[in-house]
Amino acid sequence: MNGTLTAVILAAGKGTRMGSDLPKVAHEVAGLPMVLWVAKACAEAGCSRIVVVVGYEQEVVRGVFEEHWGPSMGLDDLPPVEFCEQTEQLGTGHAVVCAQPHLAAEASQPGNAVFVLAGDGPLLRAETLDTLHTLFREKNAAAAMATAVLDDPSGYGRIVRDASGTFAAIVEQNDATPEQLAINEVNPSYYCFDTERLFETLKNITPSGASGEYYITDVPSLLLEAGERVEVVDAVPAQDVLSINTPEQLAVVDGVMQQRLSGRSLNGEPAV
Repeated sequence: MNGTLTAVILAAGKGTRMGSDLPKVAHEVAGLPMVLWVAKACAEAGCSRIVVVVGYEQEVVRGVFEEHWGPSMGLDDLPPVEFCEQTEQLGTGHAVVCAQPHLAAEASQPGNAVFVLAGDGPLLRAETLDTLHTLFREKNAAAAMATAVLDDPSGYGRIVRDASGTFAAIVEQNDATPEQLAINEVNPSYYCFDTERLFETLKNITPSGASGEYYITDVPSLLLEAGERVEVVDAVPAQDVLSINTPEQLAVVDGVMQQRLSGRSLNGEPAV
């Protein structure tokens, strides 16, 4: 059974360090609001539907798609985009739960895949999503994650492996021991889940003691505890996971994207 392939993009946050009232995901990278680069990668990877979780200034995020999600994206067949609201900022796990009503059909039986992605990661590549989805299917996994190896892993969740090198857990930086902080393999938040298993497992996550929020990062280890298969692959180039939390970081990512486009306009035609 091939199953369906959908995506949930988390785009409800404010981005307080950006120094702007504009939602972080609406800031432009290479002339396009950054969340659209994420959605475009999902479309190129073959998603049939995209659900965007909105919250802060949601009208702005919705407007971004109303304005741009069409022929100007340079793709012949764009999947429909739907929106769901996260009324309280209770973490990434809670944000995905907010999308559950939109994915009820996909969650009603096993074998359907869903990407869960952050809307502020515009350097995401469709090839990375293809790698994740292929691994998910070939291994008949409950989840597949892509990781990155960084010289400076500060700020990222660390990928903890056991003595045999098998994935064990994601540990957020604030919760990491000194030994774990020395780990250079990090979680860039690229996930492919079995939709049914994802929402069943989300029922079992508990709030973080430090923040009281519910984190999607708890799901892979809970799946392992339940005897499910979780695949992890180092498939993300370090440059692709550059953080965007400040205007300065936005400028760096914009430069990387401009270089990647190499003189092409957004619709693929030669730039004037």
